[in-house]
Amino acid sequence: MREAGLFVEEQVTLPLVFKRVRMPEAYRADFIVEKCLVVEVKCVSHILAVHKAQLLNYLRPSGLTLGLLLNFNVPHMKEGIHRVINGPERDL
Repeated sequence: MREAGLFVEEQVTLPLVFKRVRMPEAYRADFIVEKCLVVEVKCVSHILAVHKAQLLNYLRPSGLTLGLLLNFNVPHMKEGIHRVINGPERDL
């Protein structure tokens, strides 16, 4: 991604806020690209609902609405790309 000229942050820590309790480094997103896209990388037999929920949990505190869940354990990469949106698609 960097070779394509994109600004990429790796292993970005994100907070968890529950009621009035804040844990500043509760989550760690694999990549944030151009400060607008969260990318989570997996290598699992199947993407489960818990994987999508994990990405949503990264999107909320980051303030971003779009995420990609990439599963590298597939025969063709296009089968391993899952788009996750936090909010209405029209807001993208």
